[in-house]
Amino acid sequence: MSTIPGQSPDVTALLKAWGQGQEAALNELIPLVHAELRRIAGNCMRGERAGRTLQATALVNEAYLRLVDVDRIDWQNRVHFLSMAARVMRRVLVDVARERLAEKRGGDAVKVTLDEALVPGQGADLNIVRLDDALQALAAVDERKSRVLELRFFGGLSVEETAQTLGVSTKTVARDYEFARAWLRREMQA
Repeated sequence: MSTIPGQSPDVTALLKAWGQGQEAALNELIPLVHAELRRIAGNCMRGERAGRTLQATALVNEAYLRLVDVDRIDWQNRVHFLSMAARVMRRVLVDVARERLAEKRGGDAVKVTLDEALVPGQGADLNIVRLDDALQALAAVDERKSRVLELRFFGGLSVEETAQTLGVSTKTVARDYEFARAWLRREMQA
């Protein structure tokens, strides 16, 4: 699928072509979304300490490998792809954190509050495993609220993009996000 010079390629068309098995479409797609994937990786890693072995580029690469492995997804649009990428990156971080904790038997875990974890640029070490467990518990109670928090916090999606992804109003996203933050804050402090 080649593009017309001077025109930006249609990300949705490339996603659909890739979803239908056209591997060349993926090669055109990745450079178009790479900056956004790096932004998402930064959001996912904002609680990680400096000097960790997993860096944003490695997180993007690992997510890329996992996304390429997925068989035939009916990609809806750019936002759908980015929300899936955010979910995959979160899973990568959780897997890495669980491996580290298993190796050290919990010696590297640091308790932080959700507020510390949600503030970009804070030096606190985000306990990603505990946050993931809390998100899974929230999903058991209310899947949509869990997805809203995941898309907004990890994916860095706007209220509008989150609403589009979930097929709800922006007011619903705002309410769900506030509820989910309060619920997780309580869970993290327990």
